Amino acid sequence: MINETDIVLDKTDLHILRLMQENARISNADLARELGMAPSGVLERVKKLEQKNVILQYTTRIDPDALQQKMLAFVFMKAADGPGCNDTARELAKIPEVQEVHHIAGDDCYLVKVRTYDSSTLMHLMRNSFGKIPNLLSTRTTIVLETVKEQQQLVIPEK
Repeated sequence: MINETDIVLDKTDLHILRLMQENARISNADLARELGMAPSGVLERVKKLEQKNVILQYTTRIDPDALQQKMLAFVFMKAADGPGCNDTARELAKIPEVQEVHHIAGDDCYLVKVRTYDSSTLMHLMRNSFGKIPNLLSTRTTIVLETVKEQQQLVIPEK
């Protein structure tokens, strides 16, 4: 991750990030028009943001229902590996249905976000994927009934 002292973002950088976060497909010409800059200057700024790992990747957000992935669950996990050991986290991150893996404070070690087709595929995931991770001691699963808000966008300051 980025150390906040390593990167200084000015008002133009932040404006670029806001526009690109809203629409990652925005053209360089449209960015330049919005910013009142030359397209070459905007392109250079975007490339620098990519090189500095401020912009990590460009993605397409897909409706999970369109792929029949209607089961969303959060799984709290306890693991035998101690703090600072990432063996379990690495194993969890390899599983395709796992969307997020977070080290957490408290009684549990990890909070894992998973998306599957239904309860039977969730059970299959628990038995055949999570069950094969050697350091995993226990799980507690919370099934989402309805999602009111789900986003990856960050709050970008105005400066």
